[in-house]
Amino acid sequence: MEWGELTRAGSAVHWAVLNVANGPGARPDPHCLEAAGRLRAAGVKVLGQLDLRWARRPFGELITDAHRFLEWYKADGFYLDRCPTERSLLQEVRRTTTTLGALSDDAHIVLGHGTHPYPGYAEAADQLVTFAGPWTEYRWSQVAEWTADYPAEKFCHLVHGIPRMHLTEAMRIARWQGAASVFFTDRRSWEALPGYWDEIVSRIGQGVSE
Repeated sequence: MEWGELTRAGSAVHWAVLNVANGPGARPDPHCLEAAGRLRAAGVKVLGQLDLRWARRPFGELITDAHRFLEWYKADGFYLDRCPTERSLLQEVRRTTTTLGALSDDAHIVLGHGTHPYPGYAEAADQLVTFAGPWTEYRWSQVAEWTADYPAEKFCHLVHGIPRMHLTEAMRIARWQGAASVFFTDRRSWEALPGYWDEIVSRIGQGVSE
């Protein structure tokens, strides 16, 4: 049902993250295979979720999972969850993104920092998630000055727990902070679409991510 809503949203959804079992799982999942195919047919990029564990995940494990996403689900790219933010770990993350890019020429790579990282990370991927958290924190959040050197398409915000009455304010914050891709929900987490999904799609148009 949820996947169907994403495909019906058309061009409003830029990409969707596929997380079968904290990664691609041990074998292809029939339901996820069908969902991934429907999303791609609707023009939505399917990103395989890779958990970096703050750069503590063995490199070989990451690449094995990446191969599985590509072979089983024909992934269009990767969402690197729990991505570190420190300058000292940038080279390790670059090694990972460079290798992932070599596996698939057109791979769309998103770094899931959840906060503003060291500026050098902006050159290591297509997009950075510079906020991921509750509305109670987002409404008072501040943008890092260095982000002004990049287009809004470089940044993504993921915010949960937004009451419908504050949806317009949340959209305004994303524009002020220069984040073109957003996912807003009234739920407590990212596991379900918001009750106001249709309103988001109609008001935002391109740039919604799930």
